[in-house]
Amino acid sequence: MHADLSPLIAATSHWLTSAYPACGGALSSALCEVQARQAVTVAAWLRYPTVMDAALVGMAGPGGSGRLDWITGADGAAAADGDEDAWRSWVDEVVASWAACLLVDAELAALAVAALMEGDHATGLPVEFRRLVTPDDGDRRAAALLRHPDLLAPVAELHHAPLLDLLRPGQALIA
Repeated sequence: MHADLSPLIAATSHWLTSAYPACGGALSSALCEVQARQAVTVAAWLRYPTVMDAALVGMAGPGGSGRLDWITGADGAAAADGDEDAWRSWVDEVVASWAACLLVDAELAALAVAALMEGDHATGLPVEFRRLVTPDDGDRRAAALLRHPDLLAPVAELHHAPLLDLLRPGQALIA
């Protein structure tokens, strides 16, 4: 499957790591980014399970980070140059919310990854989401803010119920 969700995944991951930065130096930043990207990738693949879904979001755009910025208090920090924040238009609120849910709930993350194995995105690819599903102590320390349930709650609660509905056994992979 060649559904290009990379702009959406990159922007939404960047938003998460900007809103909930790593605790520590360069290695912590890299570990935090990997965890965010894995969570966002799983969430995006669940949200846009087919090539058609991915093509449609590519044409229409995912909606941007406006409400997420408002919820986290980042809405007043606009750049002087509009092009500097153009990436924000590629942030997907539902994907960010679902990724937040996955980052704070290991059981839900494992269920989501298992559901992906039935979909089109993982077909023929060696996929592994270890840092999302089974983070070690270093991963947890690096992403302490990114995985903090109380801090992520306002974002996670936005679309938590639809994610739970989607991941119930026997449900189709559509959002």
